Amino acid sequence: MSGPDSPASGYLLTGPDMTPTVIDFGPGVLGALQRYLDPGEVDIFLTHLHADHCLDLPGLLVWRRYHPNPPTGKAIVQGPSDSALRIGNASAEIGGECDDWSDVIDMRAWEEGAEVPFGPGHTVVARRMYHPPESYGLRITTATGRVLVYTGDTALCPAVFELAEGADILLSEASWTHDPANRPPGIHLSGTEAGMIAARAGVGELLLTHIPPWTSREDVIAEAKAQFSGPVHAVSPGEVIEI
Repeated sequence: MSGPDSPASGYLLTGPDMTPTVIDFGPGVLGALQRYLDPGEVDIFLTHLHADHCLDLPGLLVWRRYHPNPPTGKAIVQGPSDSALRIGNASAEIGGECDDWSDVIDMRAWEEGAEVPFGPGHTVVARRMYHPPESYGLRITTATGRVLVYTGDTALCPAVFELAEGADILLSEASWTHDPANRPPGIHLSGTEAGMIAARAGVGELLLTHIPPWTSREDVIAEAKAQFSGPVHAVSPGEVIEI
């Protein structure tokens, strides 16, 4: 969710000879993206369709359609199977209608466990996570063999441990402190659980994200460090991480 100093979920991947790719596109991402590049230049990976992960996409459709110097070609959006319908409903002029975004978007649905190539030799694999809508975590392998895993939104499940196995960097949600008796099941991870995943999967570094404004970053970090002996850091807006 957005905070006073941060847009909602959105992570920019860049590298030599690749189309810049934004992982998730929550409220505020379109504005923040303009500090770094033209939003018309990006492709998008969507993990799921909760509002805080996708609802700046209708604004991107406006950008691509009506910019005086519009981008050529279509943006690739790789996401859940109902992305065109859900974003189309949000972007429609009239309630109950669906904006057909196929004029500016090349929509491709994730297939569980399938390797999807992008950029010069990079790949991404999506795995279903434990979260109410159709939700995915992503395992990105660079051309040099470095691995970034992003949990998306999830609770503990076997797939998240498998996804994270041996990753160089684990970007994990940590939405609350650890209090299982008072947390709804099947939605999010605590700092403790993010640290457990990092430790069991043998990752190189744990980056914490998706910490809402009402949750103490310091407490979440401390929980993760109690479980994982490697580097732990809570990411901040505009921060650059080299994979």
